[in-house]
Amino acid sequence: MRPLAFIVTLIAAAPVFAAEPETHWSLRPRTRPAVPELRNPKGTIRTPVDAFILARLEKDGLSPAPEADKATLIRRVTFDLTGLPPTPAEVDAFLKDTSADAYEKVVNRLLASERYGEKWGRHWLDLVRYAESEGFEYDRHRSGAWRYRDYVIDSFNRDKPYDRFVLEQIAGDEIDPDSDELRIAAGFNRLGPVRRNAGNQDLAFSRNEVLTEMADATATVFLGLTVACARCHDHKFDGIALEDYYSFQAFWGATHEHDIVKANPIAEAVWKAKTDTIQAEIKKLQKTLTGLTGDVRTQAEKKLKELEESLPPPLPAISSVRNVAAERTPIHVLKRGNTDKKGALVGPKLLEIGFRGKVAELPIDTANPRTILARAIVHPENPLAARVMVNRIWQWHFGTGIVDTTNDFGVNGGKPSHPELLDWLACELANGRRKPAGESAWSVKHIHRLIVLSSTYRQASRHPDAKPAKLKDPSNRSLWHFPRRRLTAEEVRDSMLMISGRLNLKTGGPSVVVPVDNDLVKLLYAPSQWVVTPDPKEHDRRSIYLLAKRNLRLPFMEAFDQPDAATSCSRRESSTHALQALELLNGSLANNLAESFAARLRKEAGADPAAQVELAYRLAAGRLPSAKEKELAVAFLKTGSLKEFALAVFNLNAFLYVD
Repeated sequence: MRPLAFIVTLIAAAPVFAAEPETHWSLRPRTRPAVPELRNPKGTIRTPVDAFILARLEKDGLSPAPEADKATLIRRVTFDLTGLPPTPAEVDAFLKDTSADAYEKVVNRLLASERYGEKWGRHWLDLVRYAESEGFEYDRHRSGAWRYRDYVIDSFNRDKPYDRFVLEQIAGDEIDPDSDELRIAAGFNRLGPVRRNAGNQDLAFSRNEVLTEMADATATVFLGLTVACARCHDHKFDGIALEDYYSFQAFWGATHEHDIVKANPIAEAVWKAKTDTIQAEIKKLQKTLTGLTGDVRTQAEKKLKELEESLPPPLPAISSVRNVAAERTPIHVLKRGNTDKKGALVGPKLLEIGFRGKVAELPIDTANPRTILARAIVHPENPLAARVMVNRIWQWHFGTGIVDTTNDFGVNGGKPSHPELLDWLACELANGRRKPAGESAWSVKHIHRLIVLSSTYRQASRHPDAKPAKLKDPSNRSLWHFPRRRLTAEEVRDSMLMISGRLNLKTGGPSVVVPVDNDLVKLLYAPSQWVVTPDPKEHDRRSIYLLAKRNLRLPFMEAFDQPDAATSCSRRESSTHALQALELLNGSLANNLAESFAARLRKEAGADPAAQVELAYRLAAGRLPSAKEKELAVAFLKTGSLKEFALAVFNLNAFLYVD
């Protein structure tokens, strides 16, 4: 029987995901709970989400916060869906629109914007630990990795069905090896750090590290399972045996990295000839450095740097994977994860933890094994995939997931605060009713609408009766008010660019390299790894289009908690420390943009300090200043410069936080 037919027969023969009574909650079959009926709800029910939330609040003896004012609401939802502040014109239009569907029109406009994919693509890139370099000592650049970033942004903008999105990333190269889009999607399997060792290498160890990255990332991202423990021993908490782990890893046994050059043969030949010549000179010069000292060594190092910087840029390429049957790695069960201690040879097999005794090991030479795996992951009866994804969406809207450990749905993970709501949303994602008409199943935008159109989402961040509510629910797990949040690193930088009038909204294409302190460049393996993009206008593009290099994070972004891409980041930290104020007051980026912000205020508000202050607040905070704020700012401008005022605005809580 062919492998795909085998899995189809398996699914038809029995409930693949049938669970025993004692099974952990996340592995039990997913059911669609009835929406609670409330006789006297303490809040307005606009979507089924509200019924579930209000039922929990009623049970806890709590009431929801009142609705946020319209200016707060449009700023919140605009940042939430696009990562940028609303313009004064957009705020004014919403405030003037008194129609019943005024807010819904705003939501639909934002979801249709190209900016939506840039914002929500960033969430996904954090999750899959996206970077364009391999990390470790050499941190080699991966030419064409940026194409995966653009694929993700485009997929969110097109509202690609989530099951298809999963399928393409795990097995796009198997589904259609001639499709550039699908080969780019399969670049998901290449996103992990890769150690390139010089000299003698333990090839078996290096290969095992690559396979481990692929298997662990797939389990974490799509199933919310932490399987890495089982690499060395049976999982101490979740039901993942050592043998299970290596059978799961076997789905990638024949998978190898594959860079597809997108240049004509003549251009490729010219590039190769020039590159080979320079590389030969570099190797020759490196050998002579050993015995050199003083000025002679300095001159040789200078020449070496010149040679490295003269290397032609990489040819256009797709960073992907492919199956090579002749180079299939035999997957053995490894004792303590040691490649020198091989146990039984195993073939691909779905994890017992998710498939509960209803699976069998596939032949080692099974064709298109990752396609079989991907289809099983998104099968409607899978209890995990839809639960995990809707929980991620919920967290990215409210700061905390219904399950607060979004990458861990295992025994040691958190318990759902609203289990019925989680299952209702999961069913709605996988096979629910579609709105508006024509949307397919697995629509992420449909889940967005259910959430952001709800009264729960529209609550104010401050509750008039907060003291007793804090005593009963200090962490706001029942959502008795909307959780205030600080902007992410990218949102801070992009907003500064936008309000200063310099944001370049160009989309897609090769990543931008912006200037950084030369001392940071010197720490890289080779200075040629950081060649600044020559066009200054490119430096003002959205942060998602900046080069994502593992061994050099921009100091500004790092200060505001941008993750390092070494591991999956399911939730951004939000720290508060002095370096953030120093970056916003003394940093070169802040001072440069403050000059532009001041110039914009002069141009659009004229010389009147009061008008300048009002415009600054409308741009930065989405509202007019209070009387006290205006009085203090105007008084400051009588003695201080407009640039210093602009810097102060960048440091306002009203700019840095979303209520």
